[in-house]
Amino acid sequence: MAAFMRGVICLLSTERNAFLTKTNTFIIESKRHVRGLRRKPVRVLFPENDSNRVVKSQQQPEEKATRITSKTQNIERKDPVKMRIIEQQSGKRPQVAVAKDQVDGLRFERAFPGDKRLSRLVSVARSRTFREHQGKILLEGRRLICDALEANASPQMVFFSTVERLQELPLDKLRRATLVKVKFEDIKIWSDLVAPQGVIAIFSRPNPERLNFSQRGQSVPLSLICDNIRDPGNLGTMLRCAAAAGCHKVLLTKGCVDAWEPKVLRAAMGAHFRLPVYPSLDWDDVENHLPKPVTVHVADSGPDIRAETGESVTHKPSKPGDFGWVSSRPNGKNMLYQEYGSDSSDSDSEDEGPRLPRVETKLYHDTWTQSPSALVIGGETHGLSVEAVQLAEKTNGHRLFIPVVPDVDSLNSAMAASILLFEGRRQLLKLLQTSGKTLQPKAERKFS
Repeated sequence: MAAFMRGVICLLSTERNAFLTKTNTFIIESKRHVRGLRRKPVRVLFPENDSNRVVKSQQQPEEKATRITSKTQNIERKDPVKMRIIEQQSGKRPQVAVAKDQVDGLRFERAFPGDKRLSRLVSVARSRTFREHQGKILLEGRRLICDALEANASPQMVFFSTVERLQELPLDKLRRATLVKVKFEDIKIWSDLVAPQGVIAIFSRPNPERLNFSQRGQSVPLSLICDNIRDPGNLGTMLRCAAAAGCHKVLLTKGCVDAWEPKVLRAAMGAHFRLPVYPSLDWDDVENHLPKPVTVHVADSGPDIRAETGESVTHKPSKPGDFGWVSSRPNGKNMLYQEYGSDSSDSDSEDEGPRLPRVETKLYHDTWTQSPSALVIGGETHGLSVEAVQLAEKTNGHRLFIPVVPDVDSLNSAMAASILLFEGRRQLLKLLQTSGKTLQPKAERKFS
């Protein structure tokens, strides 16, 4: 009997352990089941009779746009080939999500990370080939952009870092432009300035005939012709001096640096939008842009001016390039030049090639502007071209000298241009005052 009871107790204890084990297992499974229900389902499956019905979970628009943006960025970063294939299949590049806002009734966009419009447009505007092909220029800074808008230039896109920077511009003239707010770090990366102002604009390449120049009524009948000016700083300074002296227009030959180069724009300080600038002209086109009649003068830095001022001449030039006014670079036509100012008139030298143009010499402070005039300034490396001197000879112009102390080669081309332009303005104003005329649009139309 005792043995029987002992067996029953062992059996009950075994079943109890089994029950507890199952109970514990059940509790653990229930906890896992509850944890699983807390997860957001991808889809809901109905009972067997409605197994064909599948309901997908709805994603929030913001979350969906964020996922599309991140997915596009990951694909572009990891596999550019796959990104190109996606573009070809879809027919367009996946758009980056942007949020639009307003300031004074003018809508602008906020660019999210991955927006490459700024980098792409800046790269295009910095290349002369792309500027001429696509007709776009880049302007940076509040003052330069305001000058362009005041002259009725056409803006295409404006990038700014803060709303305050945008409000500094005339908003009424930005109605047709696309405004994009970007981070200041992005502008700093693509800016050429040491201290960026936080605003960059892309404009259509201006046509001088369509711009509105505010100081047109204060101009004098004096034009500036830049010949082979290849330094951006010098060209920008010349444009600035021409605008300050009230020149009628500026003509640039094909050997000059591009007038819309960023360095030229900064050096000119808005002169592009104060007087007409005609770039990349042949000499035939230069003559067509000048008024009729006109007298063309050339700026010279030859050493023989010392003989005229009573100073001793240290050496005698041995070739045309030594005079500083004739280009000494090789020419494709194999033209031969005889020495300018030489007393010898051998028939052999005359038969070898065409003669060098002869132009009378004058000091810059002598009277040389008695009618509508044009001044040609050559580059410091190659000097004036022969076509410029031929045009001066054709129009009875002069070689203008600025005397300097001995052992000094010459002045900077931009400084020489400023001296001659303001002297020409002084002489023209004196002439107009003596004759009883004023610088009104009627007198300007008479000279042009």
